[in-house]
Formats: sequence, structure tokens, C-alpha cells
Amino acid sequence: MTKVAILGCGGRMGRNLLQAAFEHESIELVAGYVRESSTLNGVDAGELCGLGHKNIAVSADMNDLLAADVLIDFTAIESTFEHVAWCQKNNKAIVIGTTGFNDDEVAKLQDLGKGIPVVLAPNTSVGVNLMFKLLEITAKAIGNETDIEIFEAHHRFKKDAPSGTAMKMGQVIADTLDRDLNKCAVYGREGITEERDRETIGFATVRAGDIIGEHTAFFADLGERIEITHKATSRMTFALGAMRAASWLGNAQPGFFDMQDVLGLK
Repeated sequence: MTKVAILGCGGRMGRNLLQAAFEHESIELVAGYVRESSTLNGVDAGELCGLGHKNIAVSADMNDLLAADVLIDFTAIESTFEHVAWCQKNNKAIVIGTTGFNDDEVAKLQDLGKGIPVVLAPNTSVGVNLMFKLLEITAKAIGNETDIEIFEAHHRFKKDAPSGTAMKMGQVIADTLDRDLNKCAVYGREGITEERDRETIGFATVRAGDIIGEHTAFFADLGERIEITHKATSRMTFALGAMRAASWLGNAQPGFFDMQDVLGLK
């Protein structure tokens, strides 16, 4: 059994992570963490996620997480940096589901996390990570002969755009085609434009209602197109993937990994 602590467990995703940890056969939930200002400090973790009293109170003191082998973090960028530094200091592994990191921030995470096992995954869904592999295969076969566009849709509360998953999709395709995503990405089109450059990778973003997450990559040529789509209908898919990553980290050597490593897709 891998002993796990959930960070940011008072939020929507955090409560799903608590439930998934309680119900997963290879995970033992030992602690939950909330900010010092949270009114949920001291609340029972089982009651917080709707499973009834479990005799595990969430805490605003990071020292209460020391019994865990792995921390799971779906919080915010600044908080994640603090959590990774704490894990490095206390020799704990961490699964990072926080999104929105730029290249410099990822490099900073890698530096902070030296010497411990870290999984950084903009999307922990098993289905999404299988989609990344399919994108690589498709890009290798027809990417240079097609126009590539990425569509994503999420709920109105999501702060980063395009989503971390959409950016990862673009990065997988760009890397496969030996393109620099920073130079070939197009994030919006308006007015009269020139004919589309075949080398570009376009992104379209929707924020509306309570959409959990939808992502589609279009590989379009004249006369036909291939669409590779993933749709999430519950945050529990991300929570279950995070548990799979945490269980895998319980036996991992120090290093910086992603869900492709966890799922054996590399």
C-alpha cells in the first residue's frame, strides 16, 4: 500500500482525490492539507468528500503530512513550487496535476525536485495519455501532409487557456514533427488573414458552463480529416489516474516523470 496525502483537498478536484484515495485498493490515505485560512481545517476527510466519518482530519500544517510516501498536488502554480520544495526537504514523492506552467517554470520544478520521484502531468486521465500516444503515431504518419488544429473546452471557472492538456497535445505533435511550438503555435484568428501556413498548429479555446474537459486534434487534408478526441464526463477520471501515478511512484527511483512513464507508453 502506498501512503498518500492530498493537497488542496477543499476544492472540487481535491474532494474527488480524497474519494478516489479512500476507494483505491492500493492506496492508503493518511492526510489531507488545506490553506491556513481555510474554514475546513480540522474537518474529517471522509465527511468532506461524502463518504462519512473516516477519522482523518484535514490539516493546515504540512508537518501532519510526514506519514505519507507520496503527496498529490492539484493546486496552483505558486503553491506547487512550495510543495515540491517541502517534498525535496522531507524526501517525499509527489504527483503534480497543477496546470499552466511555462517552460521556465517546468525547469524550476525540475530543479526544486532533484533527488525525489516526481510525476508532472497536465492531465492524469489514462484515456488522455493514451490519446497523446495516438497523436504521436498520427503526426509521424501524416502530420507533414495535413493542417493541424487543436480544440479544447472547459468549465467557466478554469483560469489557464489553452488548457495544459491542449498545450501538451501541441507539444507532442510539434516534437514528433521536429517543430518549435513556441514559433508555430497560433492561438487566435480574426479578420482577413493570409492563407494558412501548413507548418502552424492552431489552438481554439471554449470556456462555458460546467464542461469537465473536451479535447480534439484535427489532422485535415483536402478531402478528408482524422479527428482524435477525448471527452471527460467526471473529474473522477483524473483522480483515479492520479492514484495510479501515486501507486507507481511508491516504487520509483528519484527522477522527473510523466503519465507516459506511469502507463509504460514510452
